[in-house]
Amino acid sequence: MIGGISVWQLLILLLIVVLVFGTKRLRNIGSDLGGAIKGFRKGMEEEPEESEPEKITNVENTSSEPTEKKEKATASSPNDTDV
Repeated sequence: MIGGISVWQLLILLLIVVLVFGTKRLRNIGSDLGGAIKGFRKGMEEEPEESEPEKITNVENTSSEPTEKKEKATASSPNDTDV
């Protein structure tokens, strides 16, 4: 007896679950659950390495494109007020 539930009660419960869901759906649920647990374990093993964040020296011009081209590109693009 496990926690007040006998073996016969567990078998009857298992039979009802199989009748309601079917063996194919239970098999799919089991394989999906197993894959999720496997992925979780793999993710826990591959913890990201802690490293120092890179220092950014020039915050104003972070792209390789000159600022004049950026201004021209944004000025020529249509927006909602032009319609």
